[in-house]
Amino acid sequence: MSSEPYQHYINGEWVEGTGSETFTSQNPANGETLGEFERGTEDDVDAALAAAEDSFEEWKELSHIDRAEYLWDIYHELKDRHEELGEIVSKECGKEISEGKADVTEAWHMVEWAAGDARHPKGDVVPSEIPSKDAYMRRKPRGVVGCITPWNFPVAIPFWHMAVSLVEGNTVVWKPAEQTPWCGQIIAEMFEDAGIPDGVFNMVQGFGDAGAAITDDSRVDTVLFTGSAAVGHEIASKVGGEPGKLAACEMGGKNGIVVTDEADLDVAVHSAVMSSFKTTGQRCVSSERLIVHEDVYDEFKARFVENAKNVAVGDPLEENTFMGPLIEEEHVEKVSRYNQLAKDENVNVLVDREELDDDEIPEGHDDGHWVGPFVYEADAEADLRCTHEEVFGPHVALLKYSGDIEDAVEIHNDTEYGLAGAIISEDYRQINYYRDNAEVGLAYGNLPCIGAEVQLPFGGVKKSGNGYPSAREVIEAVTERTAWTLNNSKEIEMAQGLSADIKTGNDE
Repeated sequence: MSSEPYQHYINGEWVEGTGSETFTSQNPANGETLGEFERGTEDDVDAALAAAEDSFEEWKELSHIDRAEYLWDIYHELKDRHEELGEIVSKECGKEISEGKADVTEAWHMVEWAAGDARHPKGDVVPSEIPSKDAYMRRKPRGVVGCITPWNFPVAIPFWHMAVSLVEGNTVVWKPAEQTPWCGQIIAEMFEDAGIPDGVFNMVQGFGDAGAAITDDSRVDTVLFTGSAAVGHEIASKVGGEPGKLAACEMGGKNGIVVTDEADLDVAVHSAVMSSFKTTGQRCVSSERLIVHEDVYDEFKARFVENAKNVAVGDPLEENTFMGPLIEEEHVEKVSRYNQLAKDENVNVLVDREELDDDEIPEGHDDGHWVGPFVYEADAEADLRCTHEEVFGPHVALLKYSGDIEDAVEIHNDTEYGLAGAIISEDYRQINYYRDNAEVGLAYGNLPCIGAEVQLPFGGVKKSGNGYPSAREVIEAVTERTAWTLNNSKEIEMAQGLSADIKTGNDE
C-alpha cells in the first residue's frame, strides 16, 4: 500500500481533490490499517460529473463492440488476479476467503456477460398491423450514471452497476463504500490500465455527503444504488420528483425460508445455515426468519441449533473459517442492540454466541469485530420488531407454523421487505404455491436464498427495492427505448382503422 493517501480518479487522472480530510480502511478482523484515502467533497463530485458529461457524446458514438473492448481487458485482469484480489476482499470486508474469491469471480462473470452482450441483438422487431410498415424498438444510452455501491460485495456489485452501463454507451461517476476504498482503488486502476477514454469512468472516494452530491445532481440521468433501506428510500423519493431522472435501488430484506412438512431436512438445515451465516449474515439476501412446519420443527431446530453452536468463526483468510467478523464496531453495536431487543421481547433464546470465548478469537485478532450466531424461537403470529426489522447479521428467528403452505406463505410475506426467499419441500404443489404467492424478487427452491447469478435479474419488491440496479435487468435503467415505425409505401395507411383521408370543406 502507498505511504501517501490514495486519490480520486477523475477525467483520466489521479487527483488529490479539493478537500483537506482523509480516511483510512481498516481490516475488520484485526484492526490493521490497510490504506489512507482522500475524502471527496462536493467540488470533487462536480469535477467528476463535468468530465462524465463532457465525454458522453464521443463515448456513445462508439459501437457497442468497441466500448466492450475496454471491459474485456478488465475481464482478463480480474481472472489473472483472482487469488490476490480475493484475499484483498477478505482483508478489507472480512468475508471468509472462499467468499472473497467468489466476489471476484462474480465480477468477471458480470463483465463477461456485459461485454459479450455487445454482440447480441439489441431491441425488438415488432409486427405492424400494416404490411407496408416496419415497427421496431431501439435502445440508446441515458447519459451520466451515478453509482453508489456497498461494502459487502466490493468488487462484484460495482461491476453489476457499471459494466452494462458502459457497454450501453453511458458514462459513470462512482462512489465506492467508505469501508472498502482499497477495492475501489484497484478497480479504478483497472479502468486506467484498460485505457478507457478520459471522463468515461470516474471515481470519487468518500462518505455519504459525496454520494448525495452524485445522486442529487441534475446532470445525473440514472442513479444505481445498492445499500440500506433508509438511504435508498431517500434517494428514490428525491429522484422520483425529478422528471426524466431514474433511480434503480436495491435495499435489503428480512428474508425467510419456508421448511414444509414435506421437506428433506438435510437440504433444509444445510440451506438455512448457508443463508443465515454466510458473510456473517451481512448479505441483503441473508435469511433471518426460518418458518418451519410443526411436524418437522423439533428435528429441524435441534439440527440447526447444533450447527449454530459449532459453526467456525475465525480468521477470514483461513480455509476452515465459515464466519468472519462484522464490518465495523458500529455494526457490532447494532447487532447487539437487536439481540437485546429480542430478549426484551421475550423470545426463547436457543444460541447466544454474541460474545465469543477468548479461545474462539484468532491469535493477534483481539481488535476484530467479532460476534457469533444468535438464534431464538418466537411466536410466528406476534408483531415483534426483532422478527420484522432487518438486522444484517447472524441473528435468526425460528418460527413454527401449523396448517398448509398457504399459512406458511402468509407468515413469510408478513414483513415490509420482499427481496429473497426460499422453500424447502419435496412436494411440487407446495413449491408452485410459494412460487406464485411469495412476495419476493428472488426465489429459490431446495436451495439457500443466497448465491444469485449475473444472468438473472437481481432486485426486490415492497421495501426492498424499486428496480434492478444490477445484473441483466440494469439495462432497463441505463437506456431509453424508442419505438420506431417506418413506412415503406408511398401511401399512408393508419393502424386501428383510423382514416388517413384529409378532408376539406370542398369535399362532397
